[in-house]
Amino acid sequence: MDNELIKTDPLKKDALYQGEDKFSPIPLTVSSPKINPIDKRLVKATAFETMQYQANQQIMLLKKQADLIMAQAKEIEERLIISQKIYEADLNFEPVIGTTYHVYAKKEKTVLSLVAPNEWGKKMPYDAHTCSATLLADKSWQVVK
Repeated sequence: MDNELIKTDPLKKDALYQGEDKFSPIPLTVSSPKINPIDKRLVKATAFETMQYQANQQIMLLKKQADLIMAQAKEIEERLIISQKIYEADLNFEPVIGTTYHVYAKKEKTVLSLVAPNEWGKKMPYDAHTCSATLLADKSWQVVK
C-alpha cells in the first residue's frame, strides 16, 4: 500500500532517492560510507566572515594608497604656491637647479637671495625671512625645512 501511495503522490515520489545506490545522498546499507550532514549556517557564516575580512583588508590597503596620493597632491600644491610666490619676487639673477635660496619679505615686496638669514651679520636688510627653498629640475621650488 505504501508503494501505491508513493506512485500516486508526486511529492513523495521526489522525496525518495531512486538512482544508483553508490550515488545516494544518504547511506542505504550498513556498509555504505558515512555521510556527515553539513551545517549550512556554519558554512555561510564562515564564508561571510572570510569575505568580510578580505574585503576590509583590501579597503584598508586602498585607504592607505589614497592617503599617500593625497599627501603627494598636497605636497605638489604647496610647491606650486611657494613657486608662484618666488617667481613673483624680484629676481636679479637666474636661479640654478639644485641650489637653495632664501626668500625674504620687505614691506609688500618679496626678494630671493643666496644669503641665509644667519649670514647677514648685525642687521638683516629685510623685514622677515619667509622660507628657504631649493629649485627643482621641473623649475618648481621645494621648501627646505
